[in-house]
Amino acid sequence: MSIENLKAEIARQFGTPAVVIDLDVVERNIARLQALCDAAGVANRPHIKTHKSPVIAAMQRDAGARGITCQKLGEAEVMAEAGLDDILISYNLLGEHKIGRLGALLSKAKVTVAADNPTVVEGLPRAAEIAGRDLDVVVECDTGRKRAGVATVAQAVALAKDIASRPGLSFAGFMLYPPESAMAETQAFLNEATAGVREAGLQPRIVSSGGTPNLNNLGRIDGVTEHRAGTYVFNDRMMLAAGVAGLSDCALTVYATVVSRAEADRGILDSGSKTLTSDTGGLDGHGLIVEHPQAKIARFAEEHGFLDLSACNDRPKVGDIVRVIPNHVCVVVNMVDRLVTVQGGEIVGELPVAARGRLV
Repeated sequence: MSIENLKAEIARQFGTPAVVIDLDVVERNIARLQALCDAAGVANRPHIKTHKSPVIAAMQRDAGARGITCQKLGEAEVMAEAGLDDILISYNLLGEHKIGRLGALLSKAKVTVAADNPTVVEGLPRAAEIAGRDLDVVVECDTGRKRAGVATVAQAVALAKDIASRPGLSFAGFMLYPPESAMAETQAFLNEATAGVREAGLQPRIVSSGGTPNLNNLGRIDGVTEHRAGTYVFNDRMMLAAGVAGLSDCALTVYATVVSRAEADRGILDSGSKTLTSDTGGLDGHGLIVEHPQAKIARFAEEHGFLDLSACNDRPKVGDIVRVIPNHVCVVVNMVDRLVTVQGGEIVGELPVAARGRLV
C-alpha cells in the first residue's frame, strides 16, 4: 500500500489524530540496540516508560534483553502480570501503600529497586518481610545531571552500608544516568564509590547506566554492567537532535489532518497539546512534519496545532493528512489508550498501551 493510501485508510478506520507505530522499524530498533549492547559487553535492560506495552517488552526480552526497567510501581505490576521478570524500578518508593504493593510484587517476580536517601531505605525492609525474600537495592548516583541521586561519593558509600545493614535488604550496586558529556566525571565518581564499598566488604554486582542519548557512549565507562534505554524503541525529534537516530529510525508518528488554512502563511492541525504534548524537549516548535519539514508547529491549544508555513514552498491544503514525529514520544504514548500498528505498509491492528497512566 502506498503511503498516501495508508494515510487514507488510517483516517477511514481510526480517524485523526492517530498515533501509529511501524512494527518493522520497532523490530529494527530493538535489534540494533541489542547488538550495540552485545558489542559493548553490557546487558540490555530496556526502559518500558516509552512504550508501556508488555507485548513490546516481550519482543525486547526475546531479542536478548536481560530484564526491564520501570519508572513506577504500577508499570512494574502490569509487566509482571504479563509474565515479565527481572524488573528494576528506577525510582524512590515511599509510603506504606507503595511498600505493601512492592512486597506483593516481590513475592512473584524478581525485583530490584533504587534509592538515594536513608528515608527510602528505612521503609524497604517491610517489603522484603511481606515477600519472604530479600530485596536487591541499588544506590542512585548523580554524576552531573542534577536530577535524583546522591550527590557525593561519601553519600553513596554511606547509603550502601545502610542498605547492607538492614534485614531483608541486599546492596546490589549503583545506578547512574550520566550527562552525555560527563563520561570522565562519571568514571571518577564510580571508581571512588566502588573502592569505598569494597573497603566496607561490599560488592557492586550491578552498575546500571542509562539513556538513549548515551548510546554513543556505550562501553566508555569501565565497570558498567547494564544499560537502560527507553526512547530508542520508537525514537523522536529529541533523538534526531541528539544524533542517535535518523528519520528512518522513527517508528512512531502522529497522523494528523490540516483542518484550516485561514491565511497563506498559517494553518491548523487537528493535533494539539492533548496529542503531541506541550513538552518541547528544548526544541523549536512541537514536532517535525515529515511531508513539510520547513513547516513549524509553532504553538498549541488543546485540540489545535498552529502551523507557521512562512518558510514552506510546498504548503499543505485543507484535508491533507500529514505525519508528525513528536518532540517527546514517551508523553505522546501516555496520552492514548491504543497505538495503531502498521507492518509491511499495511495496517495490522491496534496495540493497547497497558501501563498508561500508572502514576503510582
